[in-house]
Formats: sequence, structure tokens, C-alpha cells
Amino acid sequence: MLHYSVVCITKDIYISIMIRVEQVDWTDKQAFICPIREAVFIQEQNVPVELEWDGLDVQCTQLLLFSGNEAIGTARMTVNGKIGRMAVLREHRGAGGGKLLLSKMIQVAKSAQLPQVVLDAQVSAIVFYASFGFEVVSEPFMDAGIVHRKMMLVLS
Repeated sequence: MLHYSVVCITKDIYISIMIRVEQVDWTDKQAFICPIREAVFIQEQNVPVELEWDGLDVQCTQLLLFSGNEAIGTARMTVNGKIGRMAVLREHRGAGGGKLLLSKMIQVAKSAQLPQVVLDAQVSAIVFYASFGFEVVSEPFMDAGIVHRKMMLVLS
């Protein structure tokens, strides 16, 4: 489990919040994962419901990001190393949770001895993924009405 404290400054008030990432089982934690993905992908980004729920979740490695006891983010990875469905609730963005999720997923992929991981990055997130060493390996393409580019990170 990865974790760290985040110190937020609001009108000279310092608040320490423990955020952590846990690898979880879809069957046990889908009640925590689904509302996050619904809020981020279906409500915010207008991804069609039938595209979001593709039936692959039970086969994937699932991560949950917590702030205290509240689930605030999630990500998944297929058995062949495709990272996706990475989401942090809007009110919790910018505090390092996305970095923690991606770091943990890369760690999981390395532990599984995957030679590489790939993801379909929304173009607005390319810089974020590039900061972890991911490289763009495709031309822009549309997915769920949003422009994406495939990115890859070689692990071995």
C-alpha cells in the first residue's frame, strides 16, 4: 500500500490528510469504484454508459485511492498491461492522488514482470503521463467523443 500525507492550506489553516492507494478486488469493492467512474466519466465527460461498463473489470487489477476512509479515485489494468479508467473525483484533484495511483499501477506491472504498459491518454493528460516516462506512440484518435493518444512505458 502506498500512502502519504497532503498538507492543504486554506486561509492560513493547515490540514493534514492521509491519502493511500490499495489494490482491491472488483467483486468486493465495485460499490466504491462505480460511483467514482460514474461521476468522472459518465457525468463530467459524457462517456456513454455502455462504453464505460465494458465487462472487463472482473479480470483487471483494480486500485482504489482513499482520503481517510473515503474512496476518491480509481484505476485499472488489464492482464496484458493496459492501464485505464484512471479517475480522481473533481474535488480531490491536484493533491497528488493521480500520481500515487499511477505510481502504484506501474509498481504492480513491474511486479507482474510485464515488459511494458500502455494507456490511451486524453490529450489533456499527456504531460502528466509523460512525467512518468510514457511516450506517445500513436496519432490522435477519438474514443467516447474525446481525443486520445496511445502512450507506452517500457518497463524492462
